[in-house]
Amino acid sequence: MGTLKDTLTADMRTALKARDEVTTSTLRMALAAVGNAEVAGQSKRELSDEEVLAVLVKEAKKRREAAVAFADAGRADQAAKETAEGDVLARYLPKQLSDEELAELVAGALATGGFSGMGQMGPAMKAAQAAVAGQAEGGRVAAEVRRQLAS
Repeated sequence: MGTLKDTLTADMRTALKARDEVTTSTLRMALAAVGNAEVAGQSKRELSDEEVLAVLVKEAKKRREAAVAFADAGRADQAAKETAEGDVLARYLPKQLSDEELAELVAGALATGGFSGMGQMGPAMKAAQAAVAGQAEGGRVAAEVRRQLAS
């Protein structure tokens, strides 16, 4: 298979034929989000695999947040649906780093850039995000950068 978008399309067709409603609807939603991202801006363009992955990360985050909100509101059925959709999207995301691996990567990025103190949070975050390369959520990365800059 060529691109990540092609993989999503092929997997959606397979799920459709297998009558897997959760996977089909989730991949349709993901492909719609990718399509919206493609037409956003001045002109329509084809997204790179990294840009498609960024869209999938954003959609997975939406699912996690919605599942928590529904669970807090006592809507277990909706929370389960959102969790199932998040699990489908997780198949296409890179493996998430453990806390120890994240701390090592952030420490390396901060040492390489010579960052110290909370005043350099912005540039430090940019370096840390580049080092992590989508293998951890931004909130986790920010918390670790904050922790290491404060110490």
